[in-house]
Amino acid sequence: MSYQALYRVWRPACLSDVVGQEHITKTLKNALLQQKLSHAYLFTGPRGTGKTSAAKIIAKAINCEHAPVEEPCNQCAACRGIQDGTIVDVMEIDAASNNGVDEIRDIRDKVKFAPSAVKYKVYIIDEVHMLSTGAFNALLKTLEEPPKHVIFILATTEPHKIPLTIISRCQRFDFKRVHAQAMISRIKEIIDATQVTVNDDALALIVRASEGGMRDALSLLDQAISYGDNAVTAEDVLSITGAVSQQLIYELASALSDGQTAAGLGMIDKVIQEGKDPNRFLEDLIFFCRDVLMYKSAPDLEEVKEQLATDDGFRKVADSLDQQWIYCIMDQLNHFQQEMKWSNHPKVFLEMFVVQACNMKQPSAGLAANAELDQNETIKTLLKRVSELEGTVKRLTGGSGNGHGYAQAQGDGGQQAEGNRPKPRPVQASGKSRVQISQVKAMLHKASKQQLQLLHSHWGQIMEQVKFKSVPASAWLNDCKPVACSENEFVLAFKNEMHRDMIDDKFRDLVEQIVSEQMNQSMSLYALLTSHWEETKQSFVKEQKTGSDDDKEKEAENPVVQEAVKLFGRELVEIKD
Repeated sequence: MSYQALYRVWRPACLSDVVGQEHITKTLKNALLQQKLSHAYLFTGPRGTGKTSAAKIIAKAINCEHAPVEEPCNQCAACRGIQDGTIVDVMEIDAASNNGVDEIRDIRDKVKFAPSAVKYKVYIIDEVHMLSTGAFNALLKTLEEPPKHVIFILATTEPHKIPLTIISRCQRFDFKRVHAQAMISRIKEIIDATQVTVNDDALALIVRASEGGMRDALSLLDQAISYGDNAVTAEDVLSITGAVSQQLIYELASALSDGQTAAGLGMIDKVIQEGKDPNRFLEDLIFFCRDVLMYKSAPDLEEVKEQLATDDGFRKVADSLDQQWIYCIMDQLNHFQQEMKWSNHPKVFLEMFVVQACNMKQPSAGLAANAELDQNETIKTLLKRVSELEGTVKRLTGGSGNGHGYAQAQGDGGQQAEGNRPKPRPVQASGKSRVQISQVKAMLHKASKQQLQLLHSHWGQIMEQVKFKSVPASAWLNDCKPVACSENEFVLAFKNEMHRDMIDDKFRDLVEQIVSEQMNQSMSLYALLTSHWEETKQSFVKEQKTGSDDDKEKEAENPVVQEAVKLFGRELVEIKD
């Protein structure tokens, strides 16, 4: 068979051809040029990122007839022999099929012999994490102190399965997924050399489907070329990958945001009838939501600019979607993606997602207007309250708002006025407050520490729910804390009188509703100032203590109790009615 797959034909022959791994290739070039080579290397990273290719390039470079060089010449006998596999001193071993102790012992026995054709023996062990525990143990000593003419290069996609004793004996290089732009540049070079026509949209789909693996990208390109007769279009790539067109995703996103359930379900039927993979379709929706969030949050990113330049429909759809709505849609997508993994009927979950997403409509202009009216009403209430406080200040300062009347009275009275200056009085409770104080004092007989602790444990969720339903209510409620709680009533102590009044007059029903939902029972609110609460608490404690002292006095007056105390002592006497 004369034909070779693209990924084999275009396999990197020098370190400069390893795309997207500049942090590794630069280090290896310097080490080769300066002859500072380690006896063992560990290459880790996702599939198709160049681990094994880099290992073979190192084997050629250190054995090149022109060494020391930073790149192999690929022309000398040593380079050509290692490239075509005719030099036995460079061995590439698949640990998945040679993972036993005997195979590693065979390497350990042969490693001491000098190379026959080149300067260094190189053992490239691919998928090294597949070795058994016994095989790893057999490799340990040889890996730590091999002969001077031997270099080990281990490659794996799962480094967490390798014992730390092996990792610590190697220089580790982590290969990363190839960036989209680097992958596109490399594929364009290959396309130009093979004289194949590939649309930019098709190229973008190939890169996305490969998930950062250069080998996967070239395999998809090879398959698309065969399918498209040397002219690859986006439809060709969609056909071979099982993905759906971006236009269909845009139409579905618009239908979901407008609440068009029937249209959304129709698109799901179309996707399934065309034989598309439901899981892949859900992943495409997740990537679309991710792109929209990037466009809205960081429009100056190079990736976003390129997408906008090549896709006019994306900008139009993204501008029509609300960012908070996108967050909610992504939560739903992640949820249904997990559910679909274990289902035999993934279409049902896709339909459930469409129905839920259509019911979760974007914030409308009416809601925004209502929120603005609510905010304006709050501002008006604040201004009215400030006006009332200004009037109170004027009355206290003798009719002038700047305190000059009080200053004049102070000047006329001299030292006598200074000595007779009235002391500041505590805030007097209004009639409404006095009623609440008496109710709180009666409620304290039923209050318990356990109920208060339960309310404290739910308080964070209560504050989040209040903020979700009314931002102004949340702002007024930040000033208070729960101080007492019974089975059906609770007390909030406020530092600021204005905050107390706003919650008590305007947002009482909202707070009581949310607290009742969290506590799973009907709850009534009492709102007090902190100073009034302290007075109420002290008064209640004093009454309790007085009642306890009266009981003790009555017990002491009983002659039977007195006689028992004389006979047995106070510590041993227990009084029961």
